[in-house]
Amino acid sequence: MSVEANKALMRRFYEEFWCKGNPDAVDELVAPDFTDHQLPPGLQPGPEGLKQLVREWRTGFPDMHETVDMILVDGEMVTGRFILTGTHQGPFFGIAPTGRKVRITGIDLVRIRDGRITDFWYSEDQLSLLRQLGQIPDEPMPSPQPV
Repeated sequence: MSVEANKALMRRFYEEFWCKGNPDAVDELVAPDFTDHQLPPGLQPGPEGLKQLVREWRTGFPDMHETVDMILVDGEMVTGRFILTGTHQGPFFGIAPTGRKVRITGIDLVRIRDGRITDFWYSEDQLSLLRQLGQIPDEPMPSPQPV
C-alpha cells in the first residue's frame, strides 16, 4: 500500500475504534491473524481481543475522543501520536466510575499488510491516567533515605 493509503487506514483505525467506539470495524480493518503485542490480561487474543479492548475503553469513557496530531509511515509500519480525552463514567479495568475528566497522550504502532492491520503496539501515559482517576497520589514518591 502507498504511504497515503496507510495513513488513511490509520486515521480510520482512530476514528472507528477510539472516537466512534465501533468494535465491528475490526472485521474490516484488522487481519484475521492480528496480534496485539500488549494485550491486557483477561482479553482474548486476536481480533476479538481488540473488540473487547474498544468496548472496555468505551464503557469506561463513553465520551472518549482521540485527537491524532501525527501519523508517520515507514513502509508497512505506521505510527500515530494521539491525545485522549474523556470522562470516567463507567467501570474501566476494575476501576469504579469516578466522574473525573481525563487527558492523556499516547503512541500507537501498527503493521499493515494487504490493506489490514496485522500487529499492534501502544504506549499511553498510564501513570497520568491512574493519577487523574485518583488511583495513585499526585505527590511524587519520597526520595530514598541513606541506610
